[in-house]
Formats: sequence, C-alpha cells, structure tokens
Amino acid sequence: MASQTPAAQHPAAETQGQPRPERPAAGTGGGWSTRRWLRVGVSTSLTVLVLLGALGFWVFAHSSVVNNRLVDVSSPALIAAVRLESGLVNQETGIRGYGLTGQAEFLAPYEQGIAQQRDAVAELRRLTTGDRSRADLDLVVARAEAWQSQVARPVAAAPPGGAAPTAGRQAAEGKAAFDALRAAMTLQQEHLQADRADSRAALQSVRTLRNVVFSAIALIILLLAALVFEGLRRGVTRPLEHLSADAERVARGDFSHPITPTGPADLRQLAVVVEAMRGRLAQELVAKEEARQVLDAQAVDLRRSNSELEQFAYVASHDLQEPLRKVASFCQLLQRRYGGSLDARADQYIEFAVDGANRMQTLINDLLAFSRVGRVHASYTPVDLEQVFERTVDSLSIAIADNEAVITHDPLPRISGDATQLGMLLQNLISNAVKFRSPDRVPRIHLEAVRDGGLWRCAVTDNGIGIDGDFVDKVFVIFQRLHTRDAYPGNGIGLAMCKKIVEFHGGTIEVDLTHTPGTRLAFTLPVEESVEPQGTAGPQDDADAPADGRSEGLVAAPRAEAGRS
Repeated sequence: MASQTPAAQHPAAETQGQPRPERPAAGTGGGWSTRRWLRVGVSTSLTVLVLLGALGFWVFAHSSVVNNRLVDVSSPALIAAVRLESGLVNQETGIRGYGLTGQAEFLAPYEQGIAQQRDAVAELRRLTTGDRSRADLDLVVARAEAWQSQVARPVAAAPPGGAAPTAGRQAAEGKAAFDALRAAMTLQQEHLQADRADSRAALQSVRTLRNVVFSAIALIILLLAALVFEGLRRGVTRPLEHLSADAERVARGDFSHPITPTGPADLRQLAVVVEAMRGRLAQELVAKEEARQVLDAQAVDLRRSNSELEQFAYVASHDLQEPLRKVASFCQLLQRRYGGSLDARADQYIEFAVDGANRMQTLINDLLAFSRVGRVHASYTPVDLEQVFERTVDSLSIAIADNEAVITHDPLPRISGDATQLGMLLQNLISNAVKFRSPDRVPRIHLEAVRDGGLWRCAVTDNGIGIDGDFVDKVFVIFQRLHTRDAYPGNGIGLAMCKKIVEFHGGTIEVDLTHTPGTRLAFTLPVEESVEPQGTAGPQDDADAPADGRSEGLVAAPRAEAGRS
C-alpha cells in the first residue's frame, strides 16, 4: 500500500474550493502600506525632533542673554559705581588735606580721583541702558560737579599758603554738597545691586527652565523611541512573525493551515499571495498523490510484466530451444542421410527447414542477448577497454582476415562498467564495420577515444558503404534492416543492442552524418560511475543457456553478423 503523503494526512487540503474559517486579523494596519506608515512616522518624528531642537536652542540663547547681562552689565556697572565712589572720596580726602596743611602732595589723590571718576563715568554710561540707571548716573555727576565747582576746584587752585582760608570759608557748604553726592552714590549703588540681584534671580530661573526643558526633551525622545519601537513591532515585526509562523507550519507539512493576512496593506497582500501559493501547492500535492497512486499501480503491473518476461526468457532459453534443437537435428540428419537420394525439390525443402531452424535459433539467442542488457552482469566494475578491444579483435580475427580489414585505435581508457556488455558493444560495432565494407577498397576501421570533461567521446569509423541520412532514425530500432538477408546476413538487432548498452552505461550513441565516406558511429561513456545499478535477473533467467547465449548442437550464425539497422 502506498505511503501516506502530507496531502493525504491533511484532508482539508483537498477541499480548496470550500470556505474555511479565518482567525481574526491581529494588528491590522487599515489601508496604509508599510511604506506609508514609515513615511508618516519618520516625518512626525523629525518634526518633533526639530521642534525640540528649536526649543532647546531658544533656552540656550535665553540663558546666554541673561548670563551675559549679569556678567557683562550688572556686575561691571556695580563695580564701576564703586570705583566712581572711590574716586570722589579720594578727591574729597585730597582737597581736605591740602586745605588743612597747604602741602602740594595732598593734591595727588585729588588728581587721581578725577581720573578715576572720568573712567568710571565713561564705563557707567556704556553699561547703563535703563532710564533709572541713567538718571542715577546723571544725578551723581551733577552733584559731583556741584561739589567740585563749589569746593574742590577753588581749594585746588589756591596757592599753598592761601588754601586754608579758602577751605575754611567753604567747609560748611562743601560738607553739605559732598553729603548730597554721597547720598546720590548710595542710591545709585542700591539700584545697581537690585539690578544685579534681579539678573541673578533671572539666571537661576533660566537655569531651572533649562533643566526642566531638557529633561522634558529627553523624556519626549524616549517616549518617541518607545512609540517608534512599538509601531514597528505592531506594524511590521508582529505581522511578519505571524506570517513566518504560518509559513513554517505549512513548511512542516500542515498544508491545510491557512495563511492569515495581518498588518499593513502590503504585508496583507504578501500574505494573500503566500496563501494562494499554499493553496496551489496543496492542489498540486493532491494531484501528485493521485498520480503517485496511479504510478504505484503501474509499477505493480510493470513488476508483474517483468516477471512474465523473465518467465518467457526462461521458456525461450530452455523449453523453446529443446524442441527446436530436435527439429534442427533431425533435419540435418535427413539432409546428411538422404541428400541426393530424393528429388531436387525434396533436397530444397530439407535445406529450407535446416536454414529456418538455424535462423530461428540465432534469432532466439540474439533476443536473449538483447534482454540481458541491464539485467544480467549488471554490476559496475573497473573495465580496461584496451583488453576488451583486444579480445573483440581476437574473436573477430577470421572475419577480419577474410576481408583484409585494417583496424586501429586510440589509447583506450579504464572506465567503470560491465565488461561483458562493453565487449558486445565493440563486437557489434566492429563486425558491422567489417561486414558493410565497400567492394572498391580495403576496410579501414578506427576506434577513437577522447576525454571531454566527465565523458569519454568514442567513435567507430569505417570507410564502408555508409548509411543514408534518411534512415538514421531507423538503424537503432530492433529488427529494422536496410538490406536484404541475401545481401547482408543478420537479424537487425546489433545496433539496437548497442544503443541499449550505451544508454545502460549512461551515454548516448548516434550516427555522424558529416563523416564520408563510410560510417561513423559516435557514442559516449562516463568517466566515472558513482552508482552501481542493481541486477534484475531472476533466479531462473537463462538457467539452461550457455554463457555466450548459444545453444549446443546447432551451427548458429555468429553474433557478429547481426544486421545493421
């Protein structure tokens, strides 16, 4: 009984036309394809990243502005105000010392204070931008000018002896003016300190904002990466896993398992195509199973037919030849004992009977030899074609000598094959070349052997009568003859047997129509045969036939005379 195939194990595969339940589509992606999902996802991700980058850039720029205002404006302005105050105090100290002592060296701090005042005022005017800061600076400058015009310049302009009276007269006014100046400077510094405190608070606020913004950006990026990963998993990875799992079940032999479409549109389309392929394969497997069952039945018939053929071969080699042997023997006895005693017609009849019996036995032997190809001696062994050729020429030595044939050959290789069958091959080809000679010239026969990759290309070439191109399709058919038996003896089996032997060894044989004059039969033999064929001969095959396929007691025509088809 035939073994059960996967298609037979799953009957559902035989009902492809019936509707089948489909499992729910998991993670379907609507009508969007994978490319569209990726395009939208990448565009959205890039947009979010661009916005986050812009926000981060703005935070950096704002932080830089606040930090620059604190470092480049507020702090330097406060320092300049302190230097301005220091310069004015130095002026007041120098003027007071000069007025009390009248010594000129006390004017040095005054002059240094004027230079210090000038530099500090110039820096403050460069740094102050607000109205309040400018007003504070203008007030300090105005009150400094008032004090200098009332006290400092008159005292500094007086000679050393007259400085004291001048300072004494303006002492009360100078103190009031400088106290007003000191109050203006104190107010200015308080305002500048407040501005610097505001800048520090703004900087701290910006730093806090920066930390919050960049933490949010990091979280958003992580969330975006998680969304992208989950989107790829749901839209691509998981549908592909479903498709792979379904395809793997089908590959393991479950051809009834459906391929369920999931995911984006293009992946669902791919699943539909794979499902169609699965259905087609299931149908093909069902058809293949039916064909295999038919082939199994035919194989049983062939085995039975081969068994009957083997029985026929046994009958032909034993049972048929026994009565034929008696007929031929008695006909020969009649011919020897009564030849010439009867009339001419009786002698002719006896000759016909003897000739028919001999031809019948030759035909049986040739048929048995033809049937043995591939069945008897069917194991491959190393064969030296040089030795086979020498034995063949030796067995045909009489025919070769009678026809004065000249036989040459190339160096012949060792191959793997059946020595007996290869001998029959060379014997039939060379004997045909000798037999179908041209009456106008000496027969010249050459055996070629050329290596061509994994093949030996061999050929038997002669200068005989040749074969007409119209008959090249018939010469290898059994019992096909191109000449009458009177012209060339034989049964038309020789070349058919050659074709069967060559094909048994895995080669081909053909007539080379380009060769003239004569005939060139080219055939191929494999360089190496890796598989040994199994013999099919039964135990009764040719049980009573001699090894060379001939019967005893009859004068049969030599096998070399099998006719060229």
